Amino acid sequence: MAINSTFLPRPSDRNLYLLAGIAFPLLVLIGYFKSYYFISFFSDARPITNSLVHLHGIVMSAWVLYFTAQIALIRTKNVKLHMTMGFAGIGLAAIVVIVGLLTAYDSHVVRHVAPPGISPYSFLVIPLGDLFFFVTFFAGAIYYRKRPAEHKSLMLMTAINFLPPAISRIPIYPEQFFMLWSFGIPCLAAIVCLIWHSIKYRKINKVFALAVVAYVIFQPLRIIFGMSESWINFMKMIFG
Repeated sequence: MAINSTFLPRPSDRNLYLLAGIAFPLLVLIGYFKSYYFISFFSDARPITNSLVHLHGIVMSAWVLYFTAQIALIRTKNVKLHMTMGFAGIGLAAIVVIVGLLTAYDSHVVRHVAPPGISPYSFLVIPLGDLFFFVTFFAGAIYYRKRPAEHKSLMLMTAINFLPPAISRIPIYPEQFFMLWSFGIPCLAAIVCLIWHSIKYRKINKVFALAVVAYVIFQPLRIIFGMSESWINFMKMIFG
């Protein structure tokens, strides 16, 4: 006996984006709970003396709140305000990129900050890659602003793209699995979201799928490239 697919339950993408609107700020809060947001309550926390790091924290926090607010506006059917804030988001995105580049340069080139055993020049590919994908996903979301499925999925990818720094600061993994944990969880989240979205619409959205595939493939490639002598020598040639 055939089953009418009309009556088969399907997950709602409203629930998917509601979950994203809750999980994104929550993971950022947990990740930076001790090292940034509530650092003054922990005597063993490393103090932040660099004003650029504070500025970066403020700007990125503003983006997290912006992402969540945009989801809330759509759920409450405040579409006009959502669209108005979309234009403001372009300016905020530009600030995110500029401050992100300055912070990355200051941290990894000027102050040589990097995990033990990793060249600061090698680690520089991490924030540069994050900013590259952020620009790509956000620009795509603006381009597809009149196509809700593509627009929402690309905005979702901007949030997933910024998860690794927060995930890496949730120390529930063995130290040797730092990279796998930091980048594996966001990649898994992107794949799960794509599957959920595909079940909802009963087809694979090509734009969403391309974004997820590119993001997942790029993670190990940029790490391998960053560790290469060619990249390190190129960085030394530029920055000395």
